[in-house]
Amino acid sequence: MPVTTLRAAIGAYPETAALLEGRVGSDLLALDNIRHTPPSKAFPAMVRQAAFQVSEMAIATFLMAKAYGKPMVLLPVVLAERAQEAALLTAVDGPVRGPADLAGAAIAVRAYSQTTGMWLRGSLAEFHGIRADQQRWTTFEDAHVTEFTDPPWVTRAAPGQDLLAMTRSGEAAAGIFGNDLPSGLRTVFPDPEAAGEQFRQAHGFIPVNHLVVVRQDVAAERPELVVELMRMLAASGARMHTRETLRPALALAIRYCAEQGMMPRPFTVEEAWEGLPAAIR
Repeated sequence: MPVTTLRAAIGAYPETAALLEGRVGSDLLALDNIRHTPPSKAFPAMVRQAAFQVSEMAIATFLMAKAYGKPMVLLPVVLAERAQEAALLTAVDGPVRGPADLAGAAIAVRAYSQTTGMWLRGSLAEFHGIRADQQRWTTFEDAHVTEFTDPPWVTRAAPGQDLLAMTRSGEAAAGIFGNDLPSGLRTVFPDPEAAGEQFRQAHGFIPVNHLVVVRQDVAAERPELVVELMRMLAASGARMHTRETLRPALALAIRYCAEQGMMPRPFTVEEAWEGLPAAIR
């Protein structure tokens, strides 16, 4: 049987290096991987045009896409996970001394649909009683899922406004960033590691950011390729899970997305796995 090549968009990590560099061989499957930096740059094309047959995918984007009927099948492979609390920043000399000070405050984030924002909003509501709809959110980008419209408590930044500048100046009481800590900012959580551990102790997992999806037609018509892809990802060192081990993360992410107005309807964890070949447990 000839080798089948699938068009892919998977980020470069230590856990994917062997696969992407061709050091994991297969007589069945090859990947034509299109690099995007950061990997999230590939998500809109996958969600809107089904541009890839295999793609890295943020968990919030996948859940929103699933709710809107996009033809993607989730695989139990985690490419990125982290505690989120260190991403919530405020001005060094500002008045915010902890998450309780954010009640009713203005918070800026790249996009309301961003996965880090979803996890942080959920934590703020769960552990500090600060619901998403009680805040004033400012965003700068649309969601990857074009059918989604930001809820009423979200406004779009005016031309010339900037996430970093708004947070430094105090125009936004806090901003949600990535792994970096820009000058002039500090974490909202006085001890973000302890806050992250509180989340882990409560839920039993570290928040999942990115997983892997395949296009629905590939999973339906060539399930053996999906099984082989899983084998290759495992051989490369990717963090492999099962449907059951990912259940807590999926269930909580679905609940958080529904509570935050990110989905037109909630659905079950079983629905999230629809289309996954039966051989993959």
